[in-house]
Amino acid sequence: MKVIRHIGSLAFVLGLFVAVFVGVPWALIVSQDPVVPWWLRIAVFCLLGGILLVLITVALEQKTSKTSAKAPLGAESDRSVLLLNSTTVPGREITEILGLVQGHTVFAIWLGKDLSALVRLILGGELTEYTEMMGSARVTATNRMIAQAAEMGADAIINVRYMTTSVVGSAAELLAYGTAVKLSK
Repeated sequence: MKVIRHIGSLAFVLGLFVAVFVGVPWALIVSQDPVVPWWLRIAVFCLLGGILLVLITVALEQKTSKTSAKAPLGAESDRSVLLLNSTTVPGREITEILGLVQGHTVFAIWLGKDLSALVRLILGGELTEYTEMMGSARVTATNRMIAQAAEMGADAIINVRYMTTSVVGSAAELLAYGTAVKLSK
């Protein structure tokens, strides 16, 4: 179903760009001849058909399954660095504070997935395209933070926090940060 939705999104995007960037200039140049060429007809059908295909697949997906529990997207890159959102490590003593570590990324989804999310926004339900995007961004930022801590020789990162902001359109920035520390053995 996801593949069909992506095909519909791609057809919409291609139809939209051909109709706007080729069809409109063509209509301005040849405004006396009312005959619509075959390529412009195909572009309009792709645009409308793509929207219809996305609408149908999203509606079918929502009807077949309300929610789907998926496994987390990826794992941390270095398991030797412990991540905690508290200021202490139970059973271990912090021997040295190495400093602030951070991981940063900006993710965006392409226009076709944005169209699918817009349809879901209208019909209701989870915006899985954005959920997947933010999950990937979280894993990337976390892995970059862990790599920075590992370079410093840290045993753990305490007081881990995540911050997100909207950059532009469907692009989102995610910052993971914490304090790199050395622990007693």
